[in-house]
Order: sequence, then C-alpha cells, then structure tokens
Amino acid sequence: MDSLARLIEADAVRRLVDRDPTLFSSDVDLRQPIMQRLGWTDLAERAESRLTLVENLAVAVAQEGATDIVLLGMGGSSLAPLVMEQVIGSAPGAPALHVLDTTSPAAVRALRDSLTRNTTFFILSSKSGTTIEPLSLYAIFRAWMEEEMERPAAGKHFIAITDPGSPLEKMRAREFMRVALSAPPTVGGRFSALSVFGLAPAAMSGIDVRRMVVFAREMEDSCHSPAEDNPAAALAAWIVDSHAMGRDKLTLATSRRYEAFGLWVEQLVAESTGKQGTGVIPVLDYEPTTPTGYGQDRALLVLRETQDAVLARFADGARAEGHPVHEILLDEPLGIGAEFVRWEHAVALAGHLLGINPFDEPNVAKAKAATNAVLAGTARVPSANADLDGIWTTYAGALEGAAAPHDLSTSLAPLVASLQLGDYLGVLAYLPSDSPAVSMLKHALEKLSSRLKVAVCFETGPMYLHSTGQLHKGGPDSGAFLLITTRERANLAIPGSTFTLAQLFRAQAEGDLVTLAATGRRVMRLDLPSDDLHSIQAIAEALISALS
Repeated sequence: MDSLARLIEADAVRRLVDRDPTLFSSDVDLRQPIMQRLGWTDLAERAESRLTLVENLAVAVAQEGATDIVLLGMGGSSLAPLVMEQVIGSAPGAPALHVLDTTSPAAVRALRDSLTRNTTFFILSSKSGTTIEPLSLYAIFRAWMEEEMERPAAGKHFIAITDPGSPLEKMRAREFMRVALSAPPTVGGRFSALSVFGLAPAAMSGIDVRRMVVFAREMEDSCHSPAEDNPAAALAAWIVDSHAMGRDKLTLATSRRYEAFGLWVEQLVAESTGKQGTGVIPVLDYEPTTPTGYGQDRALLVLRETQDAVLARFADGARAEGHPVHEILLDEPLGIGAEFVRWEHAVALAGHLLGINPFDEPNVAKAKAATNAVLAGTARVPSANADLDGIWTTYAGALEGAAAPHDLSTSLAPLVASLQLGDYLGVLAYLPSDSPAVSMLKHALEKLSSRLKVAVCFETGPMYLHSTGQLHKGGPDSGAFLLITTRERANLAIPGSTFTLAQLFRAQAEGDLVTLAATGRRVMRLDLPSDDLHSIQAIAEALISALS
C-alpha cells in the first residue's frame, strides 16, 4: 500500500486537525506531551487576531525613528523571520531586519558596530525563555545600549517574545523591557512561523503580514481537505514513498529568491524526523545545474518561479535519470506563508507514516548538556592527535584510533574513505557564513559530492545545533562529520556570565563533538588557528587531494 493510501486508511488528516495524539503514538504517557505540541494546525486562522497587535507595535517603533530591528534568536524562533526577510524583504522606508542567530564574536561585533543605538530596536525571542544564545546576546546588547542610555530608556528598545509564564516573561518587568508578546504554548518553535515569533519581526520590517496570512489561510483550508485532494498529504506521501525506496536524501533545489526557505525546511524536516534511528535527510542544493552527480539515494524537491527555465530543465533532467521529483511553483513572495503551512502539515503526516513522534527533539537536549559541561570544565573533549602547521586534527567516535596524519592532505583520508553509497557528509563549520572562504570550501565539497555520489550537507554552527543536530545524533547512522573550528581571537564579555562569548562559541562546537563521539558517529575535527582565507583554502585543497 502506498503512503497516500495509508493516510486515507488511517483517516490521518482528520485526526491531525482534531489534534489526536494517537496518530503519532500509542504510548499513553506521550499523549499529553504530543497534544501540547499540536496547537499550530489552525495557526493561520488564528493569526488574524494577532495582526493588529504586531502592526501597532510596528507603527510605534517606526514613529520613534527605528532604522534597524535586530532579532536575537536561535532555531525555530529565528529561521522563519530570516526567510521572510530574505524572500520578501523589508518595505521601502521601513527598518531593516537583522537576524542574529550566532554566537560568533566576530559576527556579533560586526553587526553591533554597524548600528546606531537610538534608532535600533531588539527582539529577544525564546520559547522557553531560557535559551542560552539569545539570552547571552541580550546581555551584550543591553550593556551596549546602557553605555549611552539610562536603564529604563534602554529597556524600551527591547521586545520579548516567549511563552506565557516563562522566565523571560518574568524578566521583562525587572529589565524595563517595552513589552512581552505571548506565543501560543502549544506550538513548538519549528512550527511557529505564523505565530508572533514570525509575524512580529515581519511586521516591524514593513512586510505585508495581512496578505501573507491570506495565502496561509487558503493553504490551511486545503491542508484540512481529504487526503486525496490535500497538498500536504501529497507531499508527505511523496517524501515517505521516496524514503521507502532508499531515497532518504531530500534534496531541495530552489530559485535563487527562495534559497533561504531551504534553511527553514531543513530544520523542520531534520529535527522532526531524525530520531529513533530513522530520518529524512534534507540536502540544500544552491547551484543545481545537472543531477548527473547524484546517487540513487536522492529525491528532488524543486521550488521554483515559473520563469526559472534553468531549474525547470534541471527538474526534467532529474526525472529523465529516474530520480523522484516533486515541483512547487511560487511566483508571489508573500505566498511563502502558504508554504509554511504546507510543509508543517506534510512533515507531521510524514511523522505518522514513519512511525515517529515529530514533535520532540531528545538529542538536542543532550548537546546542550554537553555544552554546559564543557563550559564547567567537566566534559571529556576528545583531544587532538596531530598538529599540522597550526591545524589541530582529532579523530573521534567511530574514527577514534585512526593513525595520526603526517600532513593535511592525508588527514582527511580516514573520513573520506569511510563514506559509502547512501552515506552523507555533514560539514559543521564554526565560521562566518558570509566569508569568501566559505564559498571556496563549498566548491571543494561540490567536487567531492559529485565524485563520490555522496550527499554533502554544509552547516553553520551553532545554528545547526537547533536544526540538523537532532538528525545527526538521532537519525540513521549514515552520516560522517567534519567539524571545523577556529581558535578565534575576537571576543566579547557577556555581562553577568562566568564565560565569554568566544568561550560559549567554542564550547558549543566541543559539546557537539562530545555528543557525536558518544553516539559512535564518524567524526573528525580540524581546529584552525584562525578563519583566514589561507587556512580555509588549505582545507579545500586537502578535500580534493583526499579524492585522489
């Protein structure tokens, strides 16, 4: 029986709309936790009641001269606003939206130095109200604002978004923050695009949230239709049927305007399905030209504008080579609201078909605990086994015990040699995402992927810890991981903390190394003296050399 027939037989769409937890688990103890994560199924309909609030807030800060809005968030609280900003963009004359979802001191300092205090407003987003990254960034920017403002005046430049009753909501009054916007407590972070987590930053940057919600409402109605005529059910069935054929690498190819949407899909798919040893592995293909370098583990999702002839030919070529292809056409940028709805429903239905609970993320918590242990000095971090002209190499997990390399060219050999058909290489880079050196590294990885017919997933830390990190540890043991870190000299103090931002940045990488190794994954670390072009070029050349 194919997946669509299974959805029909299980009456899955109706049960999802009715928030029936037994759709995802027969365990009595899990029913209540699952029910507490199903509040998103009618979020587009309910979003209309929040629009006046966020629009009034947008008008107020604009009248106060706002030129920049900085969102301090991570994972589910930051990715949807990032998509809206990059796909739709700030309206002319509206404040520019900056999504700060990193703990890199260099990136934080660069943004801070570009801002003007009196005309900058901050959104502190955290569902739990305890997320370490946005709270650390808040402490840094709050102290910066107070260098030139009295405490109450500085507080008016900060807006909190969190669950009712969270520590952050309680902190708002003490910190004289402007307001705390309450998010629905029954909506998990990665399903929260159409809650205030997404709508408030979008409205404050001048995006027409009302029109975006109209598209979302139309899609929500369609996603509540019988499975036979339901776009989410069709997408879920295609994903799971492809997975059943061994095509578990969901490769997203998008028109350039919609590239950022892939990051949101990546988190939704990876964190929802990557557990219990199973998982759909999202792969972002930013420059699709020909599918000839793809292995037989690929399924192609093409999101394109109608006039994108290059991507249309790519889709046709993929079909001709026998790859499953699912196309979505999107010509109205505000229509991205509909895609949030389609994918949320599809991934939930896919979770049912795969026999997993798509709403938890158990391995994310383990990585957070490991980061805290590194900061406390109680973690056993795998040590380097070679110093190659200042680049320290470490083999850990399933690669532990590999012979110490004599040079960088051969250091990658154990990792590359471990890759088999059906595997994927995850490159976990704690580097500035906009660095020219990153493009050089990605180019080398494209060659590796094409030569070996192995999918490569390039991830930027620490953002991926709240995204694909769950899949890396909880999903299938088909991933091999290259962790790239730097002994970054830039630093910023975090007021009120016992550690600096650079220490947090490094601890997050090392906490992930500890967790991956404990899970028995194949993992290698390259620790560079800096993120300069020369060091990254050396790694790129070593990757190509490892193929010969």
